[in-house]
Amino acid sequence: MQKADTPGLKKVLKPVHLWAIAVGLVISGEYFGWNYGWAVSGTIGFLVATLLITVLYITFIFSFTELSAAIPHAGGPFAYAYRALGPVGGFVSGYATLIEFLFAPPAIAFALGSYVHFLYPAVPVLYTALASYVLFIGINLLGIKESATFSLVVTLLAVGELLLYMGLVAPHFEAANFLADPLPFELPGIFAALPFAIWFYLAIEGVAMVAEEVKDPKRNIPKGYIYGLGTLVLLAMGVMVLTGGVANWQRLSSIDYPLPEALGIVMGRDSNWTQLFASIGLFGLIASFHGCIIGYSRQLFALARSGYLPGFLAGVNARFRTPHRALVAGGMVGCLALLTGTTDQVIILSVLGAVVMYIISMISLFSLRKKEPYLERPFAAPFYPWFPAIALALSAVSLGAIVYYNPLLSIIFFSGLFLMLGVYLLLGKHRRKITGDALLEVK
Repeated sequence: MQKADTPGLKKVLKPVHLWAIAVGLVISGEYFGWNYGWAVSGTIGFLVATLLITVLYITFIFSFTELSAAIPHAGGPFAYAYRALGPVGGFVSGYATLIEFLFAPPAIAFALGSYVHFLYPAVPVLYTALASYVLFIGINLLGIKESATFSLVVTLLAVGELLLYMGLVAPHFEAANFLADPLPFELPGIFAALPFAIWFYLAIEGVAMVAEEVKDPKRNIPKGYIYGLGTLVLLAMGVMVLTGGVANWQRLSSIDYPLPEALGIVMGRDSNWTQLFASIGLFGLIASFHGCIIGYSRQLFALARSGYLPGFLAGVNARFRTPHRALVAGGMVGCLALLTGTTDQVIILSVLGAVVMYIISMISLFSLRKKEPYLERPFAAPFYPWFPAIALALSAVSLGAIVYYNPLLSIIFFSGLFLMLGVYLLLGKHRRKITGDALLEVK
């Protein structure tokens, strides 16, 4: 619990900022990472996987927005699960969300390094990735309004760039390329590709973590989510289909820079358009990297403020009103991940955290509808209970597929969860009710 005289977070964000954060958090998923799905399922198999995951996110976001608008808390999913399911549910949701947002940035940092290396082969990938953490943690320390304005600028540039990319490659699209060996691994391949399809949309739910910094959150959070999701669906489908039809997709299925590589194939690696795209392509990665830093810092801050993590992480800088300690601590974890993992592995860990959180969030929505029928809900999930039920079912299928095809990483993820949960229970922290936070108190 924070002391009364402790500086709080500033309420300055508007719908346009939320759109920028929502799209910015995710848009790097259109630049890289998803193409690993081709390696396990082919183009048609991955298209099927992506359509399934698109349905998951449409139903999930429309359901999740009910929670975000009703309980605008920096903890996001942790806060919803705590209120609906109690301290243990809150802990599990908080752990899963933290893993998602701590391990998404290293994957993006790897891609940033790869894009720079594509342009300047003498520059090592790892050096660029580590430098990215230092630079963008520094930007985030300056304040949420400044960070959100930066997100808006780079997100607009990134969206414009993807539209330019689609315009450049569309004349070179050939259906024969997209349909070449389209479903090499059939149904098992589709299930194996689900985590890479999730990467198209992963982290859009991070908007919930700036809820305490939004003006009129009960009206503006739904707007940010809905506009952001619509933008991302159009970009994801356009980029995936057009890229698969301009070149040999197998050649693009295992690299961190598929878009400039595809453009280099059809227009020449030394083409001015290829070089320009690779240069400004960094904006999409920067937007997501920057947004995920906002996400993990607010999650660390909220968990520490509520007693789930050491209290010093809940410190807020008196001048800039930003959670400076959480920003630095999460950055240290990300840098360690850079030194030990590879892009596809950290993507899987991040997706594991996300899917577990999605499941708990939908269970929390059903629970709160039953426990608190009179809770003010400025936005109600449409087609209830079907939308949250579909999101819950598809999330459970995705979790099963990820665990089946990635047993070692799943063991690491769940071992960490049970170890930390055991410590939490042994210390008796589950018996300490969070006080002084009206948003977490059942009415």
